[in-house]
Amino acid sequence: MGGLSLSGVSKRFAETEIIHGVSLDVEPGALVVFVGPSGCGKSTLLRMIAGLETVSEGTISIGNQDVTHVDPARRGVAMVFQSYALFPHMTVRQNMGFGMRVRHVPRREAEARILGVAEILQLTHLLDRKPAQLSGGQRQRVAIGRAIVREPRIFLFDEPLSNLDAELRVQMRIELAALHDRLKATMVYVTHDQVEAMTLADRIVILNAGRIEQVGTPLELYDDPDNLFVAGFLGSPRMNLLNATVTADDRLALEGLPATLASPIQGLASGTRVVVGCRPEHIELSDNPDLRLQARLVEHLGGTSFAYADDSGGISLAVEIRDRRHIRVGSDLQVALPPGRCLLFDSGTGLRIRQTGH
Repeated sequence: MGGLSLSGVSKRFAETEIIHGVSLDVEPGALVVFVGPSGCGKSTLLRMIAGLETVSEGTISIGNQDVTHVDPARRGVAMVFQSYALFPHMTVRQNMGFGMRVRHVPRREAEARILGVAEILQLTHLLDRKPAQLSGGQRQRVAIGRAIVREPRIFLFDEPLSNLDAELRVQMRIELAALHDRLKATMVYVTHDQVEAMTLADRIVILNAGRIEQVGTPLELYDDPDNLFVAGFLGSPRMNLLNATVTADDRLALEGLPATLASPIQGLASGTRVVVGCRPEHIELSDNPDLRLQARLVEHLGGTSFAYADDSGGISLAVEIRDRRHIRVGSDLQVALPPGRCLLFDSGTGLRIRQTGH
């Protein structure tokens, strides 16, 4: 098992730079998730770690060994792809053992590894079946098992659950989390699904346009985003973001409305343009409201509900309404945004504005 270090890693295709000087340290045994919108460079970065893409600048080290220009087969990594990439004419046993056969691992040792991994992944009763006889989840477990038997220093996962249906993705997330806990292995996992990122990761790396926006634990990024991109990307529904201007009496005048809010940060210069961020679950229904809105869509999800509400001035909010099942489309909502639950961002740079000393 080894850690991973990226130092100033860049990638160019012709004159176009798509990965911009990425630096990152992954502790041994950590499960790190790369997440971001389509085209952000997360899969390209993973392929560079695997050696499937060349590095234009910078270095990649695995277990304190510089592997920037090392052949993929000699890096000590194993990769699980979105497609299962199983040989259809081979059994599960043969698929899992193919890589060891190529590397001339002794037959007895190879069989012992296959049986051990099959037990971990609950594949023992399927070893003599071929891929066509397996479900999608079983095929993905075989692909994961093929990676495990190699005993790599690092596991790389490139959106491995994308081809599965919703219920099976949930089950496979549980199985992957349990597998990581059992193997204590270093894993780097790429996904566009923030739910996968939040539920699987020890640390999340949020990428945007080939750059790292922020790195942290799932709750650190959710509760304490560094910028507007991170604040708006994590969360479903996303964080509510409202344009405002700081007034002389330390309040926030909402754009296009006579309403003002108490500012969570005191002492900002009057006239400063900011963006106010507040998560749906932090907005309160109140008899002393900051805003009066009307629900235009209500989603009842069982344990909780969300109302998407707006007003005539262009304000639009997502509001969590636990235990308020009577709220329907057209219902009037009186809401308050508690200052202690609001975040401020600079309108120009998008960077978080923090209280001095924090």
